[in-house]
Amino acid sequence: MSEPTPVEREDEDDHDLLTYGEAGFRLYEAVRDQRALVQRLREAGSPGVDAAETRLSGLQEAADRNSRQPINDENFERFFGYPGFAKRNTKGQD
Repeated sequence: MSEPTPVEREDEDDHDLLTYGEAGFRLYEAVRDQRALVQRLREAGSPGVDAAETRLSGLQEAADRNSRQPINDENFERFFGYPGFAKRNTKGQD
C-alpha cells in the first residue's frame, strides 16, 4: 500500500466544522498512526494485527473517497443545493 499524500490544514478554515479539508487532514493523520500501529503489531507478532490491518484498509478507503470529490465552483450548487462558490477551489490539490 502506498503512503498517503500529506494533507495540510488550511489556516483560514473553521476547525469546528468538518470540512473536506479538515476531514482529509484527520484521515491522513489516522492513516499514518494506524500504519505505524500495524507495523509495531507485526514486529511484535501480535494476534491483533489482522484487526489493525482491517481498520487501516477502511481508513485508506475513506481517505480515497474524501480526495476524489473535492468541492469546487463547478459542483458547489449540486453538492449544497443552492448557488454559490467554493471558499477555495480544491480541484487538483493532491
